[in-house]
Amino acid sequence: MPSSKTRATSPGFPANQAVSRVITGIKQMIVSGELLPGQQIRQEQMAAALGVSRLPVREALRQLAADGLVVHEHHVGFAVARLGRAEFDQVYLMRRLLETEVIRSLPRPSAAQLAEIRAVAEEIERAAEDLDLALMRTLNSQFHLAIFGLSDLNLVVGEIARIWTWALPYHAVYLHDEAGRKRILAEHREMVTALGEGDLDRLVELMDAHRAGSEAQLNLMLQAGAAARPPLG
Repeated sequence: MPSSKTRATSPGFPANQAVSRVITGIKQMIVSGELLPGQQIRQEQMAAALGVSRLPVREALRQLAADGLVVHEHHVGFAVARLGRAEFDQVYLMRRLLETEVIRSLPRPSAAQLAEIRAVAEEIERAAEDLDLALMRTLNSQFHLAIFGLSDLNLVVGEIARIWTWALPYHAVYLHDEAGRKRILAEHREMVTALGEGDLDRLVELMDAHRAGSEAQLNLMLQAGAAARPPLG
């Protein structure tokens, strides 16, 4: 019979599954806006909400802290990470540099790959029609990472995904404005077209404009000193 230590570290052990479930649940709460930047995450409440003990919650929070999505303060506890202007500037600098390199490395997608990416873009449009902003945010990340994932630069794509994670709590800002949503949807359609045509220069231009639009909205939020969810436009 294996020792308790062996069972606890086994890949299929339920404790590991519980940690993964908690990580997914907390990320979804952050993406949906249920947890806001700077908001404290109380382990007891989180354990009750997700139907687990405090142990997997504590381990999940440690992993999320290592990813930069939450922070830990001594004698205070864990809270959703809050980024300042300097951090945002660096996030967008790294995104521009890395995303541009990845896009320029993209092969021509197969018909099936392009159809899958187009399908995600269409799901985003349906979510926009329903004003399901949480779903829009989730699908938006999926759309972009699906494009980047066509590249063979796996390590760079992984770093892009990590950088995106840092800004997850703020991704909703530019979705609350109707004009902003329409711009995003139109740019997604153009990206799919450029990708299908193998026009990587055009795709870089579109991604630069797309990124600049969200960065401008975030800058407005930072200038106003607002980290909370804005009202629907």
